[in-house]
Amino acid sequence: MHDIAFIRTNPDAFDSALKKRGLAPLSAAILAVDTDRRACIVETETAQSRRNEASKLIGEAKRTGGNADALMAEVAELKERLPALQEKEKALQHQLDEMLSAIPNLPVEEVPLGEDETGNVQIRQIGTVRNYAFTPKEHFALGEAWGTMDFERAAKLSGSRFVVLHGQLARLERALGNFMLDIHTTEFGYNETTVPLLVRDDAMYGTGQLPKFKDDLFQTTDGRWLIPTAEVSLTNLVADSILDEEALPLRFTAWSQCFRSEAGSAGRDTRGMIRQHQFPKVELVSITHPEKSDEEHERMTEAAETVLKRLELTYRTMVLCTGDMGFSSRKTYDIEVWLPGQGAYREISSCSNCGDFQARRMKARFRPQGEKSTRFVHTLNGSGMAIGRAMVAILENYQQEDGSVAIPAALQPYMGGLKVIGR
Repeated sequence: MHDIAFIRTNPDAFDSALKKRGLAPLSAAILAVDTDRRACIVETETAQSRRNEASKLIGEAKRTGGNADALMAEVAELKERLPALQEKEKALQHQLDEMLSAIPNLPVEEVPLGEDETGNVQIRQIGTVRNYAFTPKEHFALGEAWGTMDFERAAKLSGSRFVVLHGQLARLERALGNFMLDIHTTEFGYNETTVPLLVRDDAMYGTGQLPKFKDDLFQTTDGRWLIPTAEVSLTNLVADSILDEEALPLRFTAWSQCFRSEAGSAGRDTRGMIRQHQFPKVELVSITHPEKSDEEHERMTEAAETVLKRLELTYRTMVLCTGDMGFSSRKTYDIEVWLPGQGAYREISSCSNCGDFQARRMKARFRPQGEKSTRFVHTLNGSGMAIGRAMVAILENYQQEDGSVAIPAALQPYMGGLKVIGR
């Protein structure tokens, strides 16, 4: 959500930032509604004040034997007019909120300009792309050959874009989740949290999924929503709160199932585990002081990268351009892992600094020490990381010519000492 006071005082800067995101100027339309709303508030307050004043004069006139007919008629007219004014003010406020809630966050100055993913900029590349003495297979070819990755049975149960994992791959998924959580909790101080997978409208609105991305979500018959990421539940832990400054930063991590309809992705990644309707992910969320959020963004990205470094997977980190950023983000780093089966880098983690954009929607604030006034916190979120895609990366990068897959050394203790799977 945007600060209407900022738009009033900086309309040109607001429109300029929107232009970077490929949007037309919106300040004039927003301020027109805001002007009408403020005028309606003044008119309502003036009418209420006059009604109160006239009511007092009626009492005085009756006590002194004066004629109060004109005053009584005026009060009656104001009493009849006020509900309409209040409804008008409410409608204008709703219109303004709808306009503001549909506008994405503004990029910070250092975000590169670009229309789509081709405008993203690589800031580092870690590891070396391995040369194979054989043609590397994609992950699903390996898993299906072992009989431990079953898309056909999943489709009979649930439809396309689901998978059933058996045996060693089911264990590998569990091992990866535990491995990631141990890194984030013991080394980076995130508080392990178990969160609801079903949330109400307010939670989805608070993190920016609603109303814009309704078609990307799954909704239950009782009106609740399946979370597309644990970011929703974790970030909303501070909704409608006033935190003490010394409590910041708050850092949460959760391993959860995530649910996405993948609207608009027809024909993309139709085979395999890259794009699923249900998938496990370890999520990172930070609630910070505004002056510390940039520093926290780098720290969160380091936490996510540490997982790939320990697994000895080749990856690169990109800063997303203005045309490829998420709705709620003001700056995003994407971490892309190398997949030899595809011969391409694919996103495995996305770490975003949302500034106070989500906090305004959630009404999440903190009180600076020694002050009576409050300020909005800054929120950050990142994948710490997508477990399914991490499994894909291990299967494709550690595959051997006989069709088996070596287990990265750091992961072997979580696999009961197994060094190879798939034989």
